Amino acid sequence: MKAVRQQPRNTPYRGEHDDEAMPGLPAPLPAGERLLWRGAPAWRVLARRSFHLGKVSVYFGVLIAWQFISALVDSGSAATALAATVWTLPLVALAIGLIALLAWLVASNTVYTLTDRRVVMRVGVVLTVTFNLPLRRIETARLHALPGGAGDIALVLNAEDRIGYIHLWPHARPWHFSRTEPMLRALPDAPAVAALLADALQQSLVTPVRTVVERAGAQAADAQDRSHPPMANAA
Repeated sequence: MKAVRQQPRNTPYRGEHDDEAMPGLPAPLPAGERLLWRGAPAWRVLARRSFHLGKVSVYFGVLIAWQFISALVDSGSAATALAATVWTLPLVALAIGLIALLAWLVASNTVYTLTDRRVVMRVGVVLTVTFNLPLRRIETARLHALPGGAGDIALVLNAEDRIGYIHLWPHARPWHFSRTEPMLRALPDAPAVAALLADALQQSLVTPVRTVVERAGAQAADAQDRSHPPMANAA
């Protein structure tokens, strides 16, 4: 696939990514390298998975209910309890809105690219960073499937290759600090992308590879392991 440089926009205002050779790529693909897939996180899934918007909403809901019940017990008047509680609703809405906005900004400024030689992650809202991950430096790729076809794909790099967790977040596997695993987060078509990645890894490695598929819940994970061979793990 031939890379075509985008034409500058006819506007006095220029964005940070206007000069990219292709979306998510700072330079054209070298001769012989093929683009296999390009995508970005689904911001709603990212808000739930990375920023825990659902849990935060439940937390605030419990606080509001507790405040209302406490005021009702103290005053004995529903009107007084409601007046003591209603002023917190705009603050809660603002907090939830900010979390949703952050998730949207992260998703809007993220581009994941898969070629037949590497995975490229262009991430960052304020400061943009591009990570080039050669396929031959990826030991294992794990698909964590979610309901509705969405999911995350974590990449286990060669032990010699280290990326700071803070540099990747939220595009990193949670709670893996000593050996950070880059993660393609909240992909709306995760199984299809995982299949493309597995095939690309198989083509790039001389040794056999295996597929690892993780499901939410221990029982689903065990069943999946029994029914599928392990996704891109060098023997």
